[in-house]
Amino acid sequence: MLDGNWRAAVDRGLIPIGRSLRRTGVSADVVTITGIVMATAAAVSIGLGYLRFGLLFLVLTGIPDALDGAVAKASGTASKRGAFFDSVSDRLTDALLFGGIAWHLAGTEPGRTMMLPVAVMGAAMLVSYQRAKAESLGFDAKGGLMERAERFIVLGIGLLFGEILIPVLWLMLVLTLATAVQRFVKVWRQGDVPRETPYHRRAERRRQLRLDRRTERRARLAARRSRLGN
Repeated sequence: MLDGNWRAAVDRGLIPIGRSLRRTGVSADVVTITGIVMATAAAVSIGLGYLRFGLLFLVLTGIPDALDGAVAKASGTASKRGAFFDSVSDRLTDALLFGGIAWHLAGTEPGRTMMLPVAVMGAAMLVSYQRAKAESLGFDAKGGLMERAERFIVLGIGLLFGEILIPVLWLMLVLTLATAVQRFVKVWRQGDVPRETPYHRRAERRRQLRLDRRTERRARLAARRSRLGN
C-alpha cells in the first residue's frame, strides 16, 4: 500500500542523499550489506529480550534498505545483479527479524507461540514470491494491505510496546495473508486478458517471415511463368 502510494516520491527525495553517499565512495552493495548487518543486530537484540534495542536496529535496517537503490541510481550502477542482491537481502532480513522474534518467544511464552512469527515470515515470503513470479510473467502484483514497509512499521510498534507484541504479530499474519489473497486475485484477473508476451511476438514475427517468403516465391514463380509464356 505504501509502496504504491509513496515509493516514487520517497525515491525522488532520497536521490540527493544517494549522490552524497556516492561521492564518499560508498557503493550500493555496501549499503545493502550494512542493512543485513543491522538486521542481524536487531535479531540478536530481540532474541535476547532487548526489544527496544531491537527496534533501534530495525530502524537502522530500514535506512540502508531505502538508500541502496538511490546510491545505485546516483552512481549509474543500477543493474539486474544489484536488483537481485537487493531482493535476496530483503528476504534474508525478513528471516533474521522474524527468527529473532521466534527465538525471543521460545524463551518467554509457553506452547507453540514461537511459531507465530514463523507463520508471519512464511506469509511474507509468499507475498514476495507472488510479486516476483507475476512480474516474470509480465503481470503486475504490487499493492496490498501489508507490504514490506507496513510490516516494518507494525513490527516496530510491537517492539516498542512489548506487551502487545503477540497481538501485533496476529494482526500482521492476518493482514499479510489478506495481501497474499489480494495479489493472487489481482494477477488471476490479469490472466483473463490476452497479453502479448515476448513468445507471442517472436511467433508472430516467424509467421510473418514465412508468409513473406511464400509470397516472394509465388511472385518469382509467376514472373518465371510469364517469361516462359512470352
